[in-house]
Amino acid sequence: MSGLGRLLLLLAALCPPARSLRDGPSKIAVVGGGIGGSAAAYFLRQKFGPGVRLHVLEKGVLGGRLHTLDMEGATYEAGGSVIHPLNLHMKHFVKELGLPVASVQGGLAGVYNGEEFVFEESSWSFINLLKLLWHYGLNSLRMSMWVEDILDKFMRWVGVQMHDYAFSSNERLLHALGGDDFTRLLNQTIDEAMQKAGFSQKFTMRWFPVMRVDYGQGVTINAFVGAVSLAGAQSGLWSVKGGNKLVCSGLIYSSKAEVIPGTVVSIEPKTRTRRGGDPVQLYEVTYNTSSGLTGDTYDMVLIAAPLGCKLANITFRNFHPPIPEFPNPYHQTVTTLVHGRLNTSFFGYSDPQAFHLGAIFTTDNPKLFINSLSAVSPAGDAAPGEKLPLQSAVWKVFSKEELTKEQLMLFSSYDSVEGGSRGWAYPQYSPPRSSLPSSCTSKLYYLNGLERAASAMEISAIAARNAAPARLHRWHGHSAASTRRTCTRSSKRSS
Repeated sequence: MSGLGRLLLLLAALCPPARSLRDGPSKIAVVGGGIGGSAAAYFLRQKFGPGVRLHVLEKGVLGGRLHTLDMEGATYEAGGSVIHPLNLHMKHFVKELGLPVASVQGGLAGVYNGEEFVFEESSWSFINLLKLLWHYGLNSLRMSMWVEDILDKFMRWVGVQMHDYAFSSNERLLHALGGDDFTRLLNQTIDEAMQKAGFSQKFTMRWFPVMRVDYGQGVTINAFVGAVSLAGAQSGLWSVKGGNKLVCSGLIYSSKAEVIPGTVVSIEPKTRTRRGGDPVQLYEVTYNTSSGLTGDTYDMVLIAAPLGCKLANITFRNFHPPIPEFPNPYHQTVTTLVHGRLNTSFFGYSDPQAFHLGAIFTTDNPKLFINSLSAVSPAGDAAPGEKLPLQSAVWKVFSKEELTKEQLMLFSSYDSVEGGSRGWAYPQYSPPRSSLPSSCTSKLYYLNGLERAASAMEISAIAARNAAPARLHRWHGHSAASTRRTCTRSSKRSS
């Protein structure tokens, strides 16, 4: 043997080989097939390569809370319906998947307080501008600038994630984007934040109905999610033709993940011995399928379904330290589609022909049994400038409870009714929010903690994009972020 060969053997004996990318996990489970889980599968495939087997465990239909309802042969959005023009992850996904998109065209809107309309849009934009100036002065312009400033900070994620920075906690991720400003937004209501920014109480209450539509809650929600809601009132909104949930099935197909229909019941760490005698930690995931209770073991598990509510009731067995409980409640919203004629007299219009509104928002009035009502087109089918027929339209109703037969008198006549099932759509938002659930274990990761700040498709995608390099760094023994090297567990809600 040559001198060089003996030297290489000596170095190999003295220095154990470091893990390479080829020493990655053999099998990863992603719990949940919504936008968070499907994006996680997509990014995990990018980071860990073709050698890893990906299983997506989904108890229902792919898409999660991005779901649709079928009525009379057409498909309508019933979950997350609109996408903001600055949702760059979603833009990338639809381009990568070749999905067609369309602009979202809303009808003229009015705000109803249970007795009368306190605001009605006109088909003449300059009249709407005059109304806003008359009632609120320059508050509307200032609000646009205020929201844009928050969005500008939030868009820093582009640079952060392009350089593959990953953060071990959601607080650190948000702080990297917005610093102390975002921390303050999380720990005050949108009402408090807007008043501190100089907006009048009257103007703040003008936007309360928008938050009732988006999150079923009012001006007591935290200011961060309130700003996200206000951003959703801006122009340029779009959606995927055929339903936004097509992004989820497309990402899972692109990731070459295997979808396993089943409800996850429990997760338990297990120690196995490698051929060389070294112990390795795996996770045994037990799930219920149509064939009964079964399970599998995985090197890594990502949970992309909300814990602590009826969406994902998972038992964590024999974890040391124990996985904390997730008591945070989720908000219930019922979506109902009604094809019929609106009873305009309910809103004070005796002449149906004079009624011109295609969207009705409501204020917080216990007499009102709906949060909003809007005429809708099939998913992504509305052409720019197309006006929806109001005399006999498909109306989407958001409410806290299922509509009774008596409440359907909201319509003078109707041909069909679909939906009406309860959905746990988003967290119940209320500051202070001193910590956000996050994961600091090397192989078990909770993706949905970030939506405790705000629930939106893009935020789920950002959480998934952060999770993939974080798991890669952890797997290979690196720190979670170059400037944030310690992993701090949340004292109450970490997993």
